[in-house]
Amino acid sequence: MANEYDLVVLGGGTAGYVSAIRASQLGMKVAIVEKEKLGGTCLHKGCIPTKSLLKSAEVFSYMKHADQYGIKPVEANYDFKEIRARKDEVVEKMYGGVQHLMKANKIDIYTGTGRILGPSIFSPQAGTISVEYSNGESELLVNKHVLICTGSTPRELPFLPFNHETVLSSDDMMTLDQLPKSMVIIGGGVIGLEFASLLADLEVEVTVVEAGSAIIPAEDKKISRILQKELEKKGIKFYIGESLSVDNVDHNAEGVTFKLSQEVSAEKVLVAIGRTPNSTDIGLSNTKIKVNNGFIEVNEYYQSEDRHIYAVGDVIGNLQLAHVATKEGTIAVEHMNDAAPIALDYNTVPKCIYTSPEVASIGMTEEQAKAAGFDTQIKAVPFAAIGKAVISGNSNGQAVLVKDKDSDEVLGLSMIGPNVTEIINEVALAKFMNASTLELGLTVHAHPSVSEVLMELGLASVGRAIHI
Repeated sequence: MANEYDLVVLGGGTAGYVSAIRASQLGMKVAIVEKEKLGGTCLHKGCIPTKSLLKSAEVFSYMKHADQYGIKPVEANYDFKEIRARKDEVVEKMYGGVQHLMKANKIDIYTGTGRILGPSIFSPQAGTISVEYSNGESELLVNKHVLICTGSTPRELPFLPFNHETVLSSDDMMTLDQLPKSMVIIGGGVIGLEFASLLADLEVEVTVVEAGSAIIPAEDKKISRILQKELEKKGIKFYIGESLSVDNVDHNAEGVTFKLSQEVSAEKVLVAIGRTPNSTDIGLSNTKIKVNNGFIEVNEYYQSEDRHIYAVGDVIGNLQLAHVATKEGTIAVEHMNDAAPIALDYNTVPKCIYTSPEVASIGMTEEQAKAAGFDTQIKAVPFAAIGKAVISGNSNGQAVLVKDKDSDEVLGLSMIGPNVTEIINEVALAKFMNASTLELGLTVHAHPSVSEVLMELGLASVGRAIHI
């Protein structure tokens, strides 16, 4: 006997469970199929645990440099097993909260592997979900709508596959019992640099190898250069524009050696070159759904070619961020219910890198804005002009504003400095409300606060800056 639902969500990660809650609020009978744990990569292997590790690294760094704040330094030490235990405690607490939310919203959870079936006696259209359990049994979930939230997995190098001992993925970093003395990180993107930052703060010898011409290539070039310089101060070595192949990598039980412009060896290597969408083996061949390089093609409301089947998050290939996936999911669910959702403008989405110092941005860089045909004006404010940033001991960064000369619209804003992953949300609100740069400058900001940098930027855009 098949179970019947208004909506079946494939994948119980952040996008999956948030979308399920929104669907329940709208009166839908909802089920989630998840083969591992609710919360997915973000809760168990990504956003939450990495930030817990970064916080521990930050505290350790503060202790080592206490003399910068007039405090007599102490001999700081750490036990990585205890750092990991704290991370696990944080994750478990959040996981308990998600489980409670599922019960409170009367959402059924099926712990197994879900696959989409084609038309059958149960339904004239594709979409019935077969749930297969580890004991070999299975059951069917008949539905009116399907939402695919299957996420992504770390991508590996064909000539250096993960062995989970010396060649690691970001997932493997969550289960290390102890840190190596040295590590090479392949990839100078967000994931690679966050791990580089925390490992360096925990006194691991770190080398970053990036094939492109700069780290964080999607971000503002000035911000990229400042971040590299700040990370180099921590002792991180960078090899930029270095291509890897089977010919310049020597891998054995002792570790990995790379023959670059110089020979680099390390106990372990972290491969952080991006993520691959989880779109195989979920039954897409039984549907009309189109796939491009593994990513599911959807419209602005996340409908696939089978209009009752929607897909969101990493599996559709837009910004691979948890908050993007949850927004996409809620839009999809509201569209199913004819609730007239507003389509997501990806230029209003904040992007954050939780290195030390932090990086945050929204909208377009100067290069992207010019390529889009805008007549741009650029203004920059150093954090050295912001009292609260100077107090924090982290004032080497800056904020860069990109605006349209004709409309005074904020086209983009990038920052590197203290607490920028928090204050970027103020810019997100300004973008969502279509505020001008002048309005950003005229908004009263508390003094002293790091967010005063936004007021200075807004005023600078019209020639009225006070502190620069």
